Amino acid sequence: MDLRRTVAVGMALAAALPVWSATFTVAGPWRVSVEERGKTAEFEIQPPPRIVVTDERYDTLPVFNPNAGAWCQGTPLRGVRAIECSVCFALDPASVKIRRADDGTALVQDTDYRMNPGWGTVGWVKAPERPAPLLISYAYSRQRIDAVVRRSDGTIALRAGEPHVVLPRIPECAAGETLLGTVHVDAQTRQLTDANLFPILPPADNPAPIAFNPPVKTLAKLKAGEPVKILAWGDSVTACGYIPDADKWQEQFVRWLRAKYPRAKIELVSNGWGGRSTASFLNEPPGSRYNFKETVLDVRPDLIISEFVNDAGLNQQGVDDRYGKQLLVPFRERGIEWVILTPHYVRMDWMGLKSQKGCDDDPRPYVKALRVFAAREGVGLADAARLWGGLWRRGIPYMTLETNNINHPDAFGMSLFAEALKPLFE
Repeated sequence: MDLRRTVAVGMALAAALPVWSATFTVAGPWRVSVEERGKTAEFEIQPPPRIVVTDERYDTLPVFNPNAGAWCQGTPLRGVRAIECSVCFALDPASVKIRRADDGTALVQDTDYRMNPGWGTVGWVKAPERPAPLLISYAYSRQRIDAVVRRSDGTIALRAGEPHVVLPRIPECAAGETLLGTVHVDAQTRQLTDANLFPILPPADNPAPIAFNPPVKTLAKLKAGEPVKILAWGDSVTACGYIPDADKWQEQFVRWLRAKYPRAKIELVSNGWGGRSTASFLNEPPGSRYNFKETVLDVRPDLIISEFVNDAGLNQQGVDDRYGKQLLVPFRERGIEWVILTPHYVRMDWMGLKSQKGCDDDPRPYVKALRVFAAREGVGLADAARLWGGLWRRGIPYMTLETNNINHPDAFGMSLFAEALKPLFE
C-alpha cells in the first residue's frame, strides 16, 4: 500500500469539498440515489467482493491461545491479514476447511484445531505428534469505497473503488470533477443502509477544531530562531513502527513547523512505547529504557507533546490524579511546556459507537476529562479526537484508516494529529 499517496488523496479531498452537500438516499438493497443542484442520478452498488481461497499452504501453526487477544490467538489466515493483526468479520467461518498436505486427512474443528471465527485466526488444539504442512481453504470479503462525483458538465457519476481487506481508498477524481460523497461496503454489509452512505457536508457544517493554551515560551523561541527541543511522548501510535518514519504524526508536524519557522533549530526526540500507558512509564525502575525520569524529564525538552490512546480507560479523577500530580507538577518544576493530543478514534465496539457516521462527539470519558483538565490547568490541548469524529462529514469512514483494523492509524490518519497541533503554532 502507498501510505504517502493516502496523505495526498486526503489533502486533495479536503481541497475539493463542495460548497453545499448532495443528498444520498438508499433506493434499493444495492441502489443509491444522489441529488445535487437539482440533478438526480441512481447507481447500482456492487456487494462486497467475496474471495475464495483454495488449498493455501501453511507450513506450521501455533497452539491456539484462547487467553490472548482475539486477533492473535492463532495464525491469521492470509486473506484477512492486516498489518500486525487481522480484519474482524471479514472471514466466512463456515467456509474454512483444513487438511494435511502429506496425506489429505481432513482436520476437525475443536478436535484438531481451534479458530476465532470473527478474527480469522487458527491454531492447534495441542501440538501434533505428527507435524505436517496444512492446506487451508476458505472464503472472505473485501471492503470497497465508491466515489460519487460531479463531472465538469454537471452530471453525476459513480467511480468504483479498488477492493481491499482493510484499507480501501477513495477513488481519485478526474480533472474537473468534484467529490460529492462516498459509499462504503464491507464484509458485514448485507444490503445498503444509511450507515453506508457518506455524502460530504459543506465545511461550514463541520464542527470547529478545538485547540487552546499554546506553548508561549516555545513559540517565542521558534519566532526568534532559537534552538527548540520537542519530545513526542506516547504509546504505539507515537512509536508507530508499522509505517515509515516520515509518516509518523510527529515527523509530519515537525516538517510543517520547520517550514513555518525556518530560522529555528528544531530537534525532535521521540519516545513511544507500544501497548503501554503513562502509568507504564511512571512504574518503570531506574535504568529502564522507558523510566519516566530518565527518558522523559531528563531529556529536558522545551516542549512535550503527549499522545496516549492507551490511557483511554481513565476518567476525570484518574486524569486529575495522574496528569495533574504525577506529570504536570514535575514538568512545571523543570520549566517544560506541555501539549496534550486527544486520541484518535478506535474500533467502534471499543468506543461504544453504533456507526462511523454522526460520531462527532467522542463518548470516551477520558477525552472529556482531558479537555476539562487542560482548560483548568492552562495546559495546551490539540483535539485530534475532534478531527477523527468529523471524518464522516468528509466522506471518510474512519475505520478505513486503521492499518490493523483496531487502533493504528495510517499516514493520513497520522496527519490529523499534525493538523490538530497546527493552530497552536500559527
